[in-house]
Amino acid sequence: MLRALALLSLIGVQACALRPQAPLDDAPEARQVRVSSEHYPDSYDQALRLWRSPEQVNAWIADSFEYDRARAMRLSETQRQAHGSLPIYPPTQFYSTPAGVCVDLTRFAVETLRAISPEANPKYVMLEFAPVTIQGNTLRVHWLASFERDGKLYFFADSKRPGYIAGPYSSTHEFVAEYARYRDREVIAFRELPSYQRQVKVKTAKQIREGA
Repeated sequence: MLRALALLSLIGVQACALRPQAPLDDAPEARQVRVSSEHYPDSYDQALRLWRSPEQVNAWIADSFEYDRARAMRLSETQRQAHGSLPIYPPTQFYSTPAGVCVDLTRFAVETLRAISPEANPKYVMLEFAPVTIQGNTLRVHWLASFERDGKLYFFADSKRPGYIAGPYSSTHEFVAEYARYRDREVIAFRELPSYQRQVKVKTAKQIREGA
């Protein structure tokens, strides 16, 4: 009986250790255990020459990505309003040091796919969740990547579950509805974008004169 109770206690401790510290943030659900024996290219330029598919990019993400919780707080809505934003890591830098947050990972995936498999039509997908506050910082926006294959949509480069490809889906709306249930968070809005950078609308001279 005592041995059984001790075993249950040990299982409980292990289960607690696997729970994310902040379930509502964008960090992976549990620490990744790397078991792949895959040998990856030594540099990003070499990877671009050798990789040809989303699955190859995804495999590297699964084995390499580390979530940077401190950077996530620095890029939160609260910190950006107080101190300004931070630059998003370019793919070459990210490949050398694959630690970051959702938008760093998404930029890497989209720009890499555009280089090696442009027919996949990769895009940025920005989700706006109902805001949550973690360590005094407001978080609401989450990024991941999409690509197309045989008329269907797939989604990956998700910091919450790195190494996972979701799909096929008939529409982004279908994926977002399922993802909201998975995250147990309300998605207020989503957008498919060509870039992670804020799009600035340039007004014409006529619009300026008319006060548009």
